[in-house]
Amino acid sequence: MKLASFLVSGSSSYGMVVGDRVVDIGRRLGQRFPTLRAVIAAGALAEIARAAEGARPDYDLAGLRLLPPIPDPEKIVCVGRNYKGHVAEANMKPPEHPSLFIRLTNTLVGHGGALVRPKVSGDMDFEGELAIVIGKPGRHIAKAAALQHIAAYACFNDASLRDIQFKHSLTAGKNFFATGGFGPWLVTADEIPDPTQLILATRLNGIEVQRTRTDDLIFDIPTIIAYISVFTPLAAGDVIATGTPEGVGFARTPPLWMKPGDTVEVEISGIGILRNPIVAEEQ
Repeated sequence: MKLASFLVSGSSSYGMVVGDRVVDIGRRLGQRFPTLRAVIAAGALAEIARAAEGARPDYDLAGLRLLPPIPDPEKIVCVGRNYKGHVAEANMKPPEHPSLFIRLTNTLVGHGGALVRPKVSGDMDFEGELAIVIGKPGRHIAKAAALQHIAAYACFNDASLRDIQFKHSLTAGKNFFATGGFGPWLVTADEIPDPTQLILATRLNGIEVQRTRTDDLIFDIPTIIAYISVFTPLAAGDVIATGTPEGVGFARTPPLWMKPGDTVEVEISGIGILRNPIVAEEQ
């Protein structure tokens, strides 16, 4: 299933994407499950399928404002330096353990939403990534069982302010308001039996700047889940961004930065295309 969160007539809801249309599941199940995160937490994805079966779609997808698929995650955990090609292009030493940082919820926008380049930085870099959404909560999760804890996958753009990140603070450089894309929807885990066999591509203004297979990960997804779950309990709806491949802007000569007026896309096979325009922060 493809599952999206969205705004319609000023109210938030969620639904199943069917072609270029959407069945409003929030309208049908919202009294029990007010958000998509609530559905996942209740282990009720099968109820979405039943509610959508035979239902007539309610909206055209193009007419909706899409939100991050999980608008209210408890945690957004990101993995840095996790593709062999990216580590090599940046002349970095491969990490011995997953290198983690946290993103704030207000840093993320959905498909079609604008990524905001802040006034204090011109070095806004793209980072196309595969994101996972936790379905089954857990602590000290064994690697052998880790994939069973995944509810769904999505595209992610961990856009970074490199001058802030490198000269001041990793946390600040990754957490400016509305600098990360997440979407366009969730694809449930049953449709992606092997997340290491996907193709990830990032395009800036239609020109491909990143392309890799997800089997180039240094730490695979079970390892990431197990490692994170050692220090914090993973909750349903938590988002984990698994790292970006080679091709990022800071590693180029000259550097390639996103600027207002640009459009960036992250496409992952079997999932879809996350597209965001770049705008300048209002003065």
